[in-house]
Amino acid sequence: MSVYLKIISVFSAIIVLMNFLAGCNKKPESTLLGSDEFEEKRLTMVEDQIVDRGITDEYVLEALKSVKRHMFVTSESIEQAYNDHPLPIGFGQTISQPYIVALMTEAVGVRPGDNVLEIGTGSGYQAAVLAEITEDVYTIEILEELVDFASDNLSAAGYENVEIQHGDGYYGWEQHAPYDIIIVTCAANHIPAPLISQLKDGGRLVIPLGDPTYYQTLTLITKSGEDVIVDHLISVAFVPMTGEALK
Repeated sequence: MSVYLKIISVFSAIIVLMNFLAGCNKKPESTLLGSDEFEEKRLTMVEDQIVDRGITDEYVLEALKSVKRHMFVTSESIEQAYNDHPLPIGFGQTISQPYIVALMTEAVGVRPGDNVLEIGTGSGYQAAVLAEITEDVYTIEILEELVDFASDNLSAAGYENVEIQHGDGYYGWEQHAPYDIIIVTCAANHIPAPLISQLKDGGRLVIPLGDPTYYQTLTLITKSGEDVIVDHLISVAFVPMTGEALK
């Protein structure tokens, strides 16, 4: 082999080695998107705010470990995304504190294969938690601006199994009924009749029930034939359901 060819061969080998090392040192896509930056905070949130307060459902715990909550808040609130309190998302609305999301999800016992309806999409965070557990998630938001916000958040976070509708959640979403689970993330002074009618027999509904302008009781409804079984959980404070609920 000529000296020239030997030099080319050595040079080529060096280039291959450099490319290999560059590939080994390349950050994974998730890190480039900033997800790993908050992983420790997210896991700490689950341990300190969720597990330590009595949530034991493994589906719920794994979902909260997986969903990147910082992708569902405004840019102004991103550093507070894993704190134990609600955060404003604009238009007089909030993203619920993580514990309440966990409690509501555990209370209705969401399982893989469940057909789930959420009333009040907000930023899309609760829908993302549900989508980590089951494939069929439908959610309704009355504010068009939040429909766009939630859609963008869910898409950016990779949740393709959530279908959002702009409308009044008081009436539910008849097209995809009956539902195993309905989660209402806004307060009402009564249970909307259409939601009960869209529940399967044995289906569960959780709703903040009481004075929409003050405090409510988080209430679990289980449908049993023509009757409902009512369980009162804890006192909460949610933004009010609007639309037909206020008439």
